[in-house]
Amino acid sequence: MLAKIFSAATLGVNAYMVEVEADIQQQLPSFITVGLPDGAVRESKERVAAAIKNSDFVFPAKKITINLAPADIKKEGAAFDLPIAAGILAATGQILKDRFDEYVLLGELSLDGTVRSVPGILPMAMEISGMKGIKGLLVPKENASEAAMAENLNVFPVSNLREAVNFLEDESALVPFKLDVSAVFSSSRVYDVDFSEVKGQESAKRALEVAAAGGHNIIMIGPPGSGKTMLAKRLPTILPDMTIAEALETTKIHSVAGLVPKNAALIATRPFRSPHHTVSDAGLIGGGRIPKPGEVSLAHHGVLFLDELAEFHKDVLEVMRQPMEEGCVTLSRATTTLTYPASFMLAAAMNPCPCGYFGDNNHECTCSTSSIQRYMSRISGPLMDRIDIHITVPSVKFKELASDYSGEKSEDIRRRINQARNRQLERFHGEKRIFCNAHMRSKDIRRYCPIDEKSKSLLQMAITRQGLSARAYDRILKVSRTIADLEGSDQIETTHIAEAIHYRSLDRSLWL
Repeated sequence: MLAKIFSAATLGVNAYMVEVEADIQQQLPSFITVGLPDGAVRESKERVAAAIKNSDFVFPAKKITINLAPADIKKEGAAFDLPIAAGILAATGQILKDRFDEYVLLGELSLDGTVRSVPGILPMAMEISGMKGIKGLLVPKENASEAAMAENLNVFPVSNLREAVNFLEDESALVPFKLDVSAVFSSSRVYDVDFSEVKGQESAKRALEVAAAGGHNIIMIGPPGSGKTMLAKRLPTILPDMTIAEALETTKIHSVAGLVPKNAALIATRPFRSPHHTVSDAGLIGGGRIPKPGEVSLAHHGVLFLDELAEFHKDVLEVMRQPMEEGCVTLSRATTTLTYPASFMLAAAMNPCPCGYFGDNNHECTCSTSSIQRYMSRISGPLMDRIDIHITVPSVKFKELASDYSGEKSEDIRRRINQARNRQLERFHGEKRIFCNAHMRSKDIRRYCPIDEKSKSLLQMAITRQGLSARAYDRILKVSRTIADLEGSDQIETTHIAEAIHYRSLDRSLWL
């Protein structure tokens, strides 16, 4: 006998439908799974057999063939356990087959028949949503909130195999799980930290505000304990308000990686990812034997923070150059090519020398000139050129630490940044792939960043004295455009150019 069940799987951050076919034949007992299954899918036969028996059903002592179509795409994970079990029960006549083509089943089975959560539920639910002939989606209870974010889809949470079978035989056994997407989105936009908690460092706060307003990458250089990490962790709190579309796209990536918190419906705050400096290039960019999103993709629409930048392996840093420019990561394998979104804001921090106290008035630096040169040479010039804003973060004075003064709240800073971003969206209306000043290319800079003769003279003097590259010239103009937007100015003034030059004055040759 033959039965067909609908399921789904992910490919990159997108999903596709999978048809699970179960065929039972009167031959010697065996269990074969075809359709390019990976190890987890092949092992499902042991989980499915135990779950069927422990749910008071009969597991047939016959030849069982499971086909996962389309057969030319590799199937991964344990989400096919539930549809495989249902297919076997249907093929043996233990449950009705009339409504199997109306529902999609997803879930891992434990040996006692309990349905466990699986990754990638949101992209699969969004793929199924609105499909003709599909009445709903059966998912593990832990994934119900996430699946309910897909519009026009009835989501039915199930706890075990018996409950799923009962529903397929009698649709009244369960009611759809519903959530108000707008209400969930509004209630989830809460950050645990705030900029008002940072004492002192007013110049660094200003630089971070400029960076957030234009989407510019930033590097902070200073001694240990000066607050670089503290500032970076609060950077997402001043980024522009996240839209529902951005939240759904971000949640899809985290869902595929299995990083959505249990029973959480949506990631509505800007991501903050801070990988350790021992991370591999596959961990940072993505990939592996079973390709997964890397840190640059998990930071999509948020902040990627690289602390102790000089301690990262040079090859790892170099692979970041392409996603920083393109806003996506393409992974090519022998069987497939996957593209993950990676539109993130890079924030980096490092010490000025191996001991960390070069240029600090409170501590003596013990490093030689050659050791400082070797330390700084770990970061390539092309990578530094792609970072728009370079600032020093000095040690905080005791007077500032002991002060009762509370700085501006993130909410107030974010309000100004939202206004600046709105100006940019109006300016770039109709442009492809340009949503903020940092996305401008050379031809866009010539069009949107005109400056007067006085500003040109100032810029020429700065470039000549500091030996800045042509890319640095473009970066200065982009940052000055952002500073003008923060002040609500249509024209780039000389003061804006001067401040932007200040953010490029930390050329490597000046640190020695």
